[in-house]
Amino acid sequence: MRKGGKLGKPREIWLVSNPASGSNDEAALDALRQCCGDRGFDVARHTVFPDEPLPTPAALDAAGIGCVAIYAGDGTVNGLVTGLAGWRGAVLVLPGGTMNLLYRRLHGQRTLEETLSAVSRGEASRVRPSMIHTRQGDAYAGLLAGPGTSWGRVREAMRAADVAELAQSTVAAIDETLTGEQVACVDPPLGRREGYPLLSFSPVDEGIEVEAYYAEAASEYLAQTWALLKRDFREGPHEQLGQARRITVASTQGNPFGLLIDGEEVDAGARIELELAPCAVDLLATGTDDDA
Repeated sequence: MRKGGKLGKPREIWLVSNPASGSNDEAALDALRQCCGDRGFDVARHTVFPDEPLPTPAALDAAGIGCVAIYAGDGTVNGLVTGLAGWRGAVLVLPGGTMNLLYRRLHGQRTLEETLSAVSRGEASRVRPSMIHTRQGDAYAGLLAGPGTSWGRVREAMRAADVAELAQSTVAAIDETLTGEQVACVDPPLGRREGYPLLSFSPVDEGIEVEAYYAEAASEYLAQTWALLKRDFREGPHEQLGQARRITVASTQGNPFGLLIDGEEVDAGARIELELAPCAVDLLATGTDDDA
């Protein structure tokens, strides 16, 4: 994670929120605004995405605002950060989603209140954390590949409170995850040549970390299915495959496979190239899991 100087003490911020992310409801937003005000922040502008477009560098510069605070899930954060590439300001990621993986990279186990307090005291650093670059898009929190990505449709059904679709998509996701075509890391070769139903790729300073999720024995099928039903596949059986700065991933039978970039479903072919790259805009960091 490439570090720059301290941010200073921003007073005016442009807030971005997404009501479909996590428990990001009006009550939570009211509490966030109160928390900001108590720490000397002025929420000068507020964008509610996707009803309103995400702020652009030109809009932020015209408003004279140098800090965007985003209270949303990893997918919305991805859209904002990608759109602000090259901007001279800084982005403050807040835990407004379900997983909040990028938030944890930047702030460790700190609560929202602790993070805002640190920023208000001028203790945040401007950083350019590593991301995973692909032709299909950039992943700041992580990337998932394989039939197990069908769980993205389950999440969407839960967001929409569509009970019938939720039941259908859950059954389909379990079947696809446990019986679908496998994907493998072919260059460099990491793990089994016959592949896995789900590969997880996470950007870290040194490279892209690879974890494989699978089920072979009856007990593992039960454990993985239970983890998936709880929408936390990371609790299921898995193994660490290694780390590399560039990785080629391919399906074992040459067919297109599922791909989730920061939790959002993306079209992919039968082969993708992953490369570690720096983020193109400054993010604010107050600590990591190691020093929180």
